[in-house]
Amino acid sequence: MTAPHHPDGSIDCEVRGEVLLIGINRPAKRNGFTPRMFRELGEAYTRLDDDPALRVGVLHALGEHFTAGLDLPTIAPLMKAGRKAVPLGLVDPLNLGMEGYRRRTKPMVVAVQGITYTLGIELMLAADIVVAADNCRFSQLEVRRGIMATGGATLRMAERAGLGNALLHLLTGDEFDSAEALRLNFVQKVVPAPELLPQALRIAQAIAAQAPLAVVATRLNALKAVEHGPTVAMHEFIATQQRLSQSDDAAEGVRSFVEKRPARFTGR
Repeated sequence: MTAPHHPDGSIDCEVRGEVLLIGINRPAKRNGFTPRMFRELGEAYTRLDDDPALRVGVLHALGEHFTAGLDLPTIAPLMKAGRKAVPLGLVDPLNLGMEGYRRRTKPMVVAVQGITYTLGIELMLAADIVVAADNCRFSQLEVRRGIMATGGATLRMAERAGLGNALLHLLTGDEFDSAEALRLNFVQKVVPAPELLPQALRIAQAIAAQAPLAVVATRLNALKAVEHGPTVAMHEFIATQQRLSQSDDAAEGVRSFVEKRPARFTGR
């Protein structure tokens, strides 16, 4: 991850086996997001979904902080025009299901540290598993800027923590720490800062070792249960299990069980 720092920031990708490491790179500006960074993040998420050799993504940031949020001077013109910074047709990193955008299918682990404001919270809530350093400072402070959080915070904070807990932080724009984020189910693990990326990578690699088709199906079914209710998700059980059971990986799962060895899954 030695790419030079572009003044408008960049999203730097590195492949580690079957894991795509996605780095937010604008540390001089606390990783504040510009249109260029949004576009490159959408491209990175799309790369993860489209490359069959990649099974899991890990989103992290260079420098001391995850992100201070939007770089308002560069983003405000787009907001006033009602335009999005991520081009249509790409995977939406916020995974909102908006018309014209693809939704991510493969798992995403996020590692957050230091200042994790506004967009930073929304990116981690849009992912699947979040590891937080013990030095995090979270804030969903759009109300302090005269705008509303439109990257998913109003939806997902309430779903994770309950309406009262969500509104406590959404309406005050206060700052809270990693322990509070863990209590509210915004993050799944809190670790010392030096252990942050190694821990996130360990989780990603553990997921990558499982059967890819089963991982994707499991993730999508859990997401459907949250978004559409358990009854809707349940109606997919039989057809999905039938499809998975006919895969090469299901046969390998049985062989590895019988032969008492680790499975070698191919995603087919």
